[in-house]
Amino acid sequence: MTLPHAKTWSQRGRTPAVRVRGRCRRRISIAALTCCKPSHRSRLIYRPRRDDGRRDGRKSFSWRDYRGLLIAAHQQLGGPIVLIWDNLNVHKAAGLREFAASREWLTIYYLPPYAPALNPVEGVWSLLRRGWLSNVAFSTPEHLVERIRRGLRHIQYRSDLIEGCLTETRLTIRPT
Repeated sequence: MTLPHAKTWSQRGRTPAVRVRGRCRRRISIAALTCCKPSHRSRLIYRPRRDDGRRDGRKSFSWRDYRGLLIAAHQQLGGPIVLIWDNLNVHKAAGLREFAASREWLTIYYLPPYAPALNPVEGVWSLLRRGWLSNVAFSTPEHLVERIRRGLRHIQYRSDLIEGCLTETRLTIRPT
């Protein structure tokens, strides 16, 4: 619940200050897929995961969470998926590799290491941080989750924003 910083206006000599009670140790993780297909509108599929301190000791997504996201994406999209992933260690977990190998509808390629400019989801996070999450003091983790979902829903319904994030990577889609 650390505040993202953005610029604001105030009277000269009076710096605006927002009082925050204390740091919350709970973490909210989000996994997202930007989906594109020639002659179709771009889509965003995402899953938030709140660290409640109870589930298998992990504070972020496990390979099983990513597996669930991929299964949901396959059901929503109704076709084969070519997944281009960054080199996050969980993306290369043995269980996830075995899952991908056993599914004929899933093909995975990896981006080069340290190449966030090639990942369109980084553009989505940037839009979210600069828009719906900036200049807000979150009172509870639920308040943060609600703002994240509102922002992601807005991006979901505006395919031009998703296409802008895809265009920014300069990667192209070639019909086969």
